Amino acid sequence: MINFVKKSKWFYSIAAVCMVVILGTAILFGVPMDIQFKGGSMITYSYTGELSSSAVEDVAQSVVGNVSVQESQDVSSGVNSVVITVAGSGSLTNEMHEQLTQAMEENFPENNIKIEETDNVDPTMGREFFTKCLVAIALASLLMVIYIAFRFRKIGGWPAGAMCVIALVHDVIWVFAAFLFLRIPLNDNFIAATLTILGYSINNTIVIYDRVRENKRLLGGSTPLDQLVNVSINQTLKRNTMTTIATMIALITLCVVAVVYQLDSILSFAFPMIVGVTAGFFSSVCLAPELWVSWKERKSARPKKAS
Repeated sequence: MINFVKKSKWFYSIAAVCMVVILGTAILFGVPMDIQFKGGSMITYSYTGELSSSAVEDVAQSVVGNVSVQESQDVSSGVNSVVITVAGSGSLTNEMHEQLTQAMEENFPENNIKIEETDNVDPTMGREFFTKCLVAIALASLLMVIYIAFRFRKIGGWPAGAMCVIALVHDVIWVFAAFLFLRIPLNDNFIAATLTILGYSINNTIVIYDRVRENKRLLGGSTPLDQLVNVSINQTLKRNTMTTIATMIALITLCVVAVVYQLDSILSFAFPMIVGVTAGFFSSVCLAPELWVSWKERKSARPKKAS
C-alpha cells in the first residue's frame, strides 16, 4: 500500500516546477507554429537521385527568404520529396512560385525536379483555425466536468470534475512541451494528440473515482475520504499501469516505424502522445484524486477556523 495522499505535496511540487520550466522555456525561446496556425505557404517538390536539404534551403532562401526544408518519401511509390515551408507571411504569389521552381530546376538539373503540391494559408485564417482548436479543447474539458459531476454526484461530483480539469491542463502542457523542446511546429497533430490524451487521462481518473464510490458503499460513509482515495488508487494501480504500458508499446512501435521510413507527420503525433500518456498516468494517479482530497479537507476545515 503506497500512501499517495500523504505524498501529495511532493507530487504538487514536482508538477509545479515542471510547469514553470515548460512555460518559462516557451516565453524565452518562443513557440514554433506551423503554417496551419501561423499562415504561409508550403511547396512540395518530387525529385530523383540524391538531394541535399541544406542545398535546397540555400536556394529557396535566396528566392523567398527564410524557409524550412523537410525531406519525405512515399512508402508505397518510393518517390522522394522535399517540402519547402515559408511560414509567418502572406501566401506566395504566382510569380514567386515560378521563380522558386525555376531556381530549383536550374540548381538541381540532374534531379528531375517537379512541383507536386502547393498549399497557401492566410495568416488571419490560420489564427482563426488555432482559436477554434483551442475552443474545441476547452469544450471537451467542460463536457468531461459535467459528465464526472453527474456520474459521481453521490460522492461530490463537481469538485471531483474540477480537479480533473486541473490535471488535464497538466497533461496538455506536457504535450505542448514535447512540441516545444523538440522544436516541432504546432500543427493539427498537436490538437489531435491533445484531444486523445484528454480522453485517455480522464478514463484512468474515472476508474479511480469509480473505485472510490464503490469503496464508500462497502466501507461506509464514516471512512475518511483520504483513506478511501488512497485504497482506491492502490486497488486500481496495477490496471492503470498495465494499460499505460500496453499503450506505450504501441506508440513506441509507431515511432520506430516513423523514424525508419522518415514519416515526420506520424512521428510528430506519436512521440508527443508518449509524453502525454506518461503525464496522463501521473496526473490520474498522483494529482487529480489528491487535489480532490485537499479541496474537500480545506472546505471541511473552514467552519472550524471561523468558530
